Amino acid sequence: MPTTVTHRVSFRKSLTVGAGALATAAAVGATLLAAAPAQAAPPAQPYGTVTSPTGLNERQFPSTDSSTRGVLAYRTQVGLECKVRAQNIDGNTVWYRLRGSHNWISARYVNNTGFVKYCKDVLRSDFAPNVAAQKAMG
Repeated sequence: MPTTVTHRVSFRKSLTVGAGALATAAAVGATLLAAAPAQAAPPAQPYGTVTSPTGLNERQFPSTDSSTRGVLAYRTQVGLECKVRAQNIDGNTVWYRLRGSHNWISARYVNNTGFVKYCKDVLRSDFAPNVAAQKAMG
């Protein structure tokens, strides 16, 4: 009989210690969650999310023959300025021009959000003469 009582006491002690460890783990977990950085908001639409687990090369021109200008990591979200049809990459001929950097990425490895216009429609306004230029030309 004394062995049974000792065993029950021992079990209660381990249960108490286990509950204390569980409470401590919960407190540490809550602290870590509070310290975790907030996820950044996605860029303005249209934007793309890199789907290649190994990352995606940014190119000077829409071709793999063009020089690499940088690498985007998996799940990186980037603003897309416009698109063109160029070199076929695994059945996909669309390339996106990145907003702000003028580099290119293959659409084969990007999920886009929002409507991406063709560059001929977007960039045309860059070359349209303004009123002052029209007056100067006569």
